[in-house]
Amino acid sequence: MNLYILLVSLSLCLILGSCLLVREAPTPQPTPTALPTATPVPKTFRIVGYTPDWDTVVEEVQFDKLTHINYAFLLPNSDGTFKEVANPQKLRDIVTQAHAQGVQVLISVGGWGYDEQFETLATDPKKRSTFVDGLCRYVNNYTLDGADIDWEYPDRGDSARNFLGLMQELRAALPPGKLLTSAVVASGALAEGIPSEVFALVDFLNIMAYDGSETDHSPYGYAEQAMDYWQKLGLPPEKMVLGVPFYSRPGEMPYRMLVQADPAAAYQDKIDYGGNLEYYNGIATIQRKTQLAMQRGSGIMIWELAQDSTDATSLLNAIYQTVHGTPRPFYPAPTPGN
Repeated sequence: MNLYILLVSLSLCLILGSCLLVREAPTPQPTPTALPTATPVPKTFRIVGYTPDWDTVVEEVQFDKLTHINYAFLLPNSDGTFKEVANPQKLRDIVTQAHAQGVQVLISVGGWGYDEQFETLATDPKKRSTFVDGLCRYVNNYTLDGADIDWEYPDRGDSARNFLGLMQELRAALPPGKLLTSAVVASGALAEGIPSEVFALVDFLNIMAYDGSETDHSPYGYAEQAMDYWQKLGLPPEKMVLGVPFYSRPGEMPYRMLVQADPAAAYQDKIDYGGNLEYYNGIATIQRKTQLAMQRGSGIMIWELAQDSTDATSLLNAIYQTVHGTPRPFYPAPTPGN
């Protein structure tokens, strides 16, 4: 009996000793490495192109290089109603072809020169309700993906509060899944009428970082200043879309006409055109701005698509390749010899 107890005791000591040894010599663990914090951006970088009703040829739209199209413009009246949209069949054709390629289409409301109408309708609850109801019907009737509000210059004070009220009512009235966006100026006094409370209501803001002067109106530094301005106001990076021009100043010449006159213009930012010095964004600057938007925002916006070329000098193609890193075929394909 004593021998049995002795053997059991020795066995227990051996087992406990093994456990202690294991505890005393744990397996070394790697030291955790701090990971960099990434800027939150959408899964798909936005490439937003405005298509004016007066200038767009549907067959020339490079749908495969876009994520969103803003059809411009639906014009508001001071009583909250709307003028008949120009070229409604063109809008329907764009919606059909865009949706077939997974591109969302929004209707842009207002635009330059329509601040007075917005100022009047937004002050009156009944007119505001008429506007909101009519716009929601319009989005539904044309199978659109949302609305882009181009009340570009609300002032501080009452105007800013009315802008906020209008956006709140639109956000509440639009069906779930429909987009609400707005175009805003780059910085300064004309941007001060956009309350920061709007940031939570919109899916994103299109920052018009162009027309900064009468000549060199959209240099790279101006894009940086615009993003700095809106970032300091609290606009989240995932809602910041940087606007770029496809035209020149002071003559407002479409980029496609500049490269038609001189193919080397694609690789410059200014050109002597008809005896006048025209300033614009060539391929290299557009690529740098796209990289800036990828680093600090969630997309790039274009005014406007019809001003682009459709051959190897295409600015939209330069944007797409910068974002995705792989060439895509041109749409439509260039005519042989051109």
